Amino acid sequence: MKLISWNVNGLRAAVNKGFLEYFKEADADIFSIQETKLQEGQIDLETEGYFQYWNYAQKKGYSGVAVFTKKEPLAATYGIGVEEHDQEGRVITLEFEDFFHVTVYTPNSQQENARLAYRMQWEDAFRGYVSRLHEKKPVIICGDLNVAHQEIDLKNPSTNHRSAGFTDEERGKFTELLEAGFVDTFRYFYPDATGAYSWWSYRFHARKNNAGWRIDYYVVSEELTERLKDAKIHSTVMGSDHCPVELELQ
Repeated sequence: MKLISWNVNGLRAAVNKGFLEYFKEADADIFSIQETKLQEGQIDLETEGYFQYWNYAQKKGYSGVAVFTKKEPLAATYGIGVEEHDQEGRVITLEFEDFFHVTVYTPNSQQENARLAYRMQWEDAFRGYVSRLHEKKPVIICGDLNVAHQEIDLKNPSTNHRSAGFTDEERGKFTELLEAGFVDTFRYFYPDATGAYSWWSYRFHARKNNAGWRIDYYVVSEELTERLKDAKIHSTVMGSDHCPVELELQ
């Protein structure tokens, strides 16, 4: 089973940069995207053979997630059931027979950590949400989690300790998620890999120089580790400031 997740940073722009060609070539069983920046009716995406699920932000041109799946789920839900967190189109949950699949676009703490306090509230609410799902059946979480967990997850950790996405507070919340019974699948296979990034700034030739951050993840319930085959970061795929990440399951 092949799963792919990609923050496309504007789906309409990504379509003009080859998104559909990559989508077809990837031939994933479940393909998730974040930061669609769309409202309903603004795009008609041809994904033959897939069921489509969309969650839009109330604010135009902002956030948004979508999931395309070959197999129809038992149920689809939108958001995490907390009104203050469900206005920005950040979560879609698909329930299948043997697992929940959660696509998420975690709020960015923004410049000077202006939204860090809100981010902490979100983290606790989201962890509570997936933990409740976890009590019913295993959970697969994918998406842009907007945090580089370890120092090896970004090129320049020493100069970024108060930068959004690498604060102690954000990294600590990711640790709490793992301690709640989840596994970072890329680190499961490659615990010491360096230079493995999924996002690069558009400035300073960051991608050319591979001065990036690993902030896009597949995180799964511990009981799914026996089904894990591989986790990949497709850093050569262009079309966004992020690249796709992949999880392969038996």
